[in-house]
Amino acid sequence: MSVETGDQGRHQEVGHKSLLQSDALYQYILETSVYPREPEAMKELRELTAKHPWNIMTSSADEGQFLNMLLKLINAKNTMEIGVYTGYSLLATALALPEDGKILAMDINRDNYELGLPIIEKAGVAHKIDFKEGPALPVLDQMIEDYHGTFDFIFVDADKDNYINYHKRLIDLVKVGGVIGYDNTLWNGSVVAPPDAPMRKYVRYYRDFVLELNKALAADPRIEICMLPVGDGITLCRRLS
Repeated sequence: MSVETGDQGRHQEVGHKSLLQSDALYQYILETSVYPREPEAMKELRELTAKHPWNIMTSSADEGQFLNMLLKLINAKNTMEIGVYTGYSLLATALALPEDGKILAMDINRDNYELGLPIIEKAGVAHKIDFKEGPALPVLDQMIEDYHGTFDFIFVDADKDNYINYHKRLIDLVKVGGVIGYDNTLWNGSVVAPPDAPMRKYVRYYRDFVLELNKALAADPRIEICMLPVGDGITLCRRLS
Protein backbone atom coordinates (compact mmCIF):
# COMPACT_ATOMS: atom_id res chain seq x y z
CA MET A 1 0.00 0.00 0.00
CA SER A 2 1.49 3.32 -1.05
CA VAL A 3 1.62 6.06 1.54
CA GLU A 4 2.27 8.71 -1.13
CA THR A 5 -1.26 8.44 -2.52
CA GLY A 6 -4.48 10.08 -1.42
CA ASP A 7 -4.87 7.17 1.00
CA GLN A 8 -2.28 8.66 3.32
CA GLY A 9 -3.52 8.63 6.88
CA ARG A 10 -6.04 5.89 6.17
CA HIS A 11 -5.37 2.39 7.38
CA GLN A 12 -6.09 -0.98 5.87
CA GLU A 13 -7.22 -2.72 9.03
CA VAL A 14 -10.85 -2.10 9.85
CA GLY A 15 -11.34 -0.48 13.24
CA HIS A 16 -7.62 0.21 13.30
CA LYS A 17 -6.29 2.74 15.78
CA SER A 18 -2.54 2.89 15.33
CA LEU A 19 -0.90 6.19 16.18
CA LEU A 20 1.92 5.51 13.73
CA GLN A 21 1.98 8.10 10.97
CA SER A 22 3.04 5.62 8.33
CA ASP A 23 0.52 3.05 7.13
CA ALA A 24 3.33 1.02 5.59
CA LEU A 25 5.17 0.82 8.91
CA TYR A 26 2.04 -0.29 10.77
CA GLN A 27 1.32 -2.94 8.13
CA TYR A 28 4.93 -4.10 8.48
CA ILE A 29 4.44 -4.62 12.24
CA LEU A 30 1.18 -6.51 11.67
CA GLU A 31 2.44 -8.70 8.83
CA THR A 32 5.90 -9.43 10.25
CA SER A 33 5.27 -9.78 13.95
CA VAL A 34 1.56 -9.90 14.79
CA TYR A 35 -0.40 -11.90 12.21
CA PRO A 36 2.07 -14.81 11.85
CA ARG A 37 1.86 -15.40 15.63
CA GLU A 38 -1.82 -14.55 16.17
CA PRO A 39 -3.69 -17.60 17.55
CA GLU A 40 -6.30 -18.94 15.13
CA ALA A 41 -9.16 -18.13 17.54
CA MET A 42 -8.04 -14.49 17.85
CA LYS A 43 -7.81 -14.17 14.07
CA GLU A 44 -11.32 -15.59 13.71
CA LEU A 45 -12.71 -13.21 16.34
CA ARG A 46 -10.89 -10.22 14.81
CA GLU A 47 -12.35 -11.00 11.38
CA LEU A 48 -15.84 -11.49 12.82
CA THR A 49 -15.62 -8.17 14.70
CA ALA A 50 -14.41 -6.33 11.58
CA LYS A 51 -17.89 -6.90 10.08
CA HIS A 52 -19.67 -5.36 13.09
CA PRO A 53 -20.98 -1.78 12.67
CA TRP A 54 -19.15 -0.64 15.84
CA ASN A 55 -15.83 -2.28 14.93
CA ILE A 56 -13.95 0.91 15.90
CA MET A 57 -14.49 -0.24 19.53
CA THR A 58 -12.30 -3.33 19.20
CA SER A 59 -8.71 -3.61 20.42
CA SER A 60 -6.15 -3.72 17.63
CA ALA A 61 -4.24 -6.91 16.84
CA ASP A 62 -0.90 -5.49 18.03
CA GLU A 63 -2.53 -4.48 21.32
CA GLY A 64 -3.93 -8.01 21.74
CA GLN A 65 -0.46 -9.44 21.24
CA PHE A 66 1.02 -6.98 23.76
CA LEU A 67 -1.59 -7.77 26.45
CA ASN A 68 -1.11 -11.51 25.95
CA MET A 69 2.65 -11.23 26.56
CA LEU A 70 2.31 -8.75 29.42
CA LEU A 71 -0.01 -11.09 31.34
CA LYS A 72 2.49 -13.93 30.99
CA LEU A 73 5.37 -11.71 32.10
CA ILE A 74 3.60 -10.72 35.31
CA ASN A 75 2.26 -14.27 35.88
CA ALA A 76 -1.28 -12.93 36.16
CA LYS A 77 -3.93 -15.32 37.40
CA ASN A 78 -6.79 -13.22 38.77
CA THR A 79 -7.84 -10.47 36.37
CA MET A 80 -10.67 -8.09 35.51
CA GLU A 81 -11.81 -6.44 32.29
CA ILE A 82 -14.18 -3.49 32.16
CA GLY A 83 -15.58 -3.04 28.66
CA VAL A 84 -15.63 -6.27 26.67
CA TYR A 85 -17.37 -5.58 23.33
CA THR A 86 -16.98 -8.82 21.26
CA GLY A 87 -14.10 -10.02 23.44
CA TYR A 88 -10.87 -9.68 21.42
CA SER A 89 -8.75 -8.40 24.33
CA LEU A 90 -10.68 -10.75 26.64
CA LEU A 91 -9.65 -13.72 24.49
CA ALA A 92 -6.03 -12.49 24.44
CA THR A 93 -6.19 -12.46 28.25
CA ALA A 94 -7.93 -15.83 28.60
CA LEU A 95 -5.34 -17.51 26.35
CA ALA A 96 -2.50 -16.02 28.43
CA LEU A 97 -3.82 -17.09 31.84
CA PRO A 98 -3.10 -20.49 33.40
CA GLU A 99 -5.82 -23.16 33.30
CA ASP A 100 -7.17 -22.06 36.70
CA GLY A 101 -6.92 -18.34 35.90
CA LYS A 102 -10.00 -16.14 36.24
CA ILE A 103 -11.33 -13.02 34.49
CA LEU A 104 -14.21 -10.98 35.85
CA ALA A 105 -15.54 -9.37 32.63
CA MET A 106 -18.08 -6.56 32.69
CA ASP A 107 -19.96 -4.84 29.89
CA ILE A 108 -23.32 -3.11 29.49
CA ASN A 109 -24.08 -5.17 26.37
CA ARG A 110 -24.24 -8.96 26.57
CA ASP A 111 -25.24 -9.27 22.89
CA ASN A 112 -21.84 -8.10 21.64
CA TYR A 113 -20.06 -10.48 24.04
CA GLU A 114 -22.23 -13.36 22.82
CA LEU A 115 -21.16 -12.69 19.23
CA GLY A 116 -17.61 -13.65 20.16
CA LEU A 117 -18.50 -16.26 22.78
CA PRO A 118 -18.69 -19.29 20.41
CA ILE A 119 -15.10 -18.58 19.32
CA ILE A 120 -13.97 -18.19 22.95
CA GLU A 121 -15.69 -21.50 23.79
CA LYS A 122 -14.08 -23.23 20.81
CA ALA A 123 -10.68 -22.00 22.03
CA GLY A 124 -11.35 -23.85 25.31
CA VAL A 125 -11.00 -20.82 27.61
CA ALA A 126 -14.62 -19.81 28.35
CA HIS A 127 -14.44 -21.45 31.81
CA LYS A 128 -11.97 -18.75 32.89
CA ILE A 129 -14.51 -15.97 32.27
CA ASP A 130 -17.21 -14.72 34.63
CA PHE A 131 -19.26 -12.25 32.55
CA LYS A 132 -21.52 -9.69 34.23
CA GLU A 133 -23.87 -7.50 32.21
CA GLY A 134 -24.53 -3.96 33.40
CA PRO A 135 -22.67 -0.90 34.71
CA ALA A 136 -19.39 -1.76 36.43
CA LEU A 137 -19.31 0.94 39.12
CA PRO A 138 -22.01 -0.57 41.41
CA VAL A 139 -20.30 -3.98 41.13
CA LEU A 140 -16.91 -2.45 42.03
CA ASP A 141 -18.44 -0.67 45.04
CA GLN A 142 -19.76 -4.00 46.33
CA MET A 143 -16.40 -5.69 45.80
CA ILE A 144 -14.06 -3.26 47.53
CA GLU A 145 -14.43 -4.73 51.01
CA ASP A 146 -14.18 -8.42 50.11
CA TYR A 147 -11.73 -8.26 47.20
CA HIS A 148 -9.34 -5.56 48.39
CA GLY A 149 -5.92 -6.02 46.75
CA THR A 150 -6.72 -9.35 45.07
CA PHE A 151 -6.40 -8.62 41.32
CA ASP A 152 -3.12 -9.12 39.46
CA PHE A 153 -4.23 -7.24 36.36
CA ILE A 154 -7.19 -5.04 35.39
CA PHE A 155 -7.87 -3.76 31.86
CA VAL A 156 -10.24 -0.84 31.25
CA ASP A 157 -11.64 -0.09 27.80
CA ALA A 158 -15.07 1.36 28.53
CA ASP A 159 -16.84 4.72 28.99
CA LYS A 160 -14.05 7.30 29.09
CA ASP A 161 -16.17 9.74 31.16
CA ASN A 162 -15.99 7.23 34.03
CA TYR A 163 -12.27 6.35 33.86
CA ILE A 164 -11.50 8.56 36.87
CA ASN A 165 -14.36 6.92 38.81
CA TYR A 166 -13.04 3.47 37.88
CA HIS A 167 -9.54 4.41 39.00
CA LYS A 168 -10.76 5.52 42.44
CA ARG A 169 -12.07 2.00 43.01
CA LEU A 170 -9.61 -0.14 41.05
CA ILE A 171 -6.61 1.21 42.93
CA ASP A 172 -8.01 -0.62 45.98
CA LEU A 173 -8.87 -3.82 44.09
CA VAL A 174 -5.51 -4.34 42.35
CA LYS A 175 -2.76 -5.86 44.51
CA VAL A 176 0.44 -4.01 45.39
CA GLY A 177 2.73 -4.76 42.43
CA GLY A 178 -0.31 -5.45 40.24
CA VAL A 179 -1.11 -3.58 37.02
CA ILE A 180 -4.08 -1.59 35.74
CA GLY A 181 -4.16 -0.85 32.01
CA TYR A 182 -6.24 2.05 30.70
CA ASP A 183 -6.97 1.92 26.97
CA ASN A 184 -7.37 4.89 24.57
CA THR A 185 -5.31 7.32 26.63
CA LEU A 186 -4.04 9.06 23.48
CA TRP A 187 -7.60 9.15 22.10
CA ASN A 188 -7.10 9.26 18.33
CA GLY A 189 -4.24 11.73 18.85
CA SER A 190 -6.84 14.33 19.92
CA VAL A 191 -5.04 14.95 23.22
CA VAL A 192 -2.64 17.27 21.36
CA ALA A 193 -5.13 18.68 18.82
CA PRO A 194 -6.01 22.39 19.02
CA PRO A 195 -9.51 23.00 20.45
CA ASP A 196 -10.85 24.11 17.04
CA ALA A 197 -9.45 21.08 15.14
CA PRO A 198 -12.05 19.06 13.22
CA MET A 199 -12.95 15.96 15.27
CA ARG A 200 -15.63 13.33 15.24
CA LYS A 201 -18.36 14.17 17.71
CA TYR A 202 -17.59 11.27 20.08
CA VAL A 203 -13.84 12.04 19.97
CA ARG A 204 -14.47 15.65 20.97
CA TYR A 205 -16.97 14.64 23.68
CA TYR A 206 -14.61 12.26 25.51
CA ARG A 207 -11.36 14.16 24.88
CA ASP A 208 -11.52 16.28 28.05
CA PHE A 209 -12.20 13.20 30.19
CA VAL A 210 -9.11 11.48 28.73
CA LEU A 211 -6.99 14.60 29.35
CA GLU A 212 -8.26 14.73 32.94
CA LEU A 213 -7.44 11.05 33.50
CA ASN A 214 -3.91 11.40 32.08
CA LYS A 215 -3.23 14.34 34.40
CA ALA A 216 -4.62 12.47 37.43
CA LEU A 217 -2.62 9.28 36.74
CA ALA A 218 0.62 11.25 36.32
CA ALA A 219 0.03 12.89 39.72
CA ASP A 220 -1.06 9.76 41.64
CA PRO A 221 1.71 8.82 44.11
CA ARG A 222 0.23 5.32 44.65
CA ILE A 223 1.26 4.15 41.17
CA GLU A 224 4.11 4.28 38.71
CA ILE A 225 3.00 4.71 35.11
CA CYS A 226 4.07 4.06 31.55
CA MET A 227 2.11 5.47 28.62
CA LEU A 228 2.61 3.42 25.47
CA PRO A 229 1.72 4.40 21.88
CA VAL A 230 0.30 0.92 21.19
CA GLY A 231 -3.16 0.81 19.59
CA ASP A 232 -4.84 4.07 20.64
CA GLY A 233 -2.52 4.53 23.61
CA ILE A 234 -2.39 2.35 26.73
CA THR A 235 -1.33 3.65 30.12
CA LEU A 236 -0.03 0.95 32.44
CA CYS A 237 -0.23 1.71 36.16
CA ARG A 238 1.69 -0.44 38.64
CA ARG A 239 0.39 -0.12 42.17
CA LEU A 240 3.13 0.83 44.63
CA SER A 241 1.27 1.12 47.91
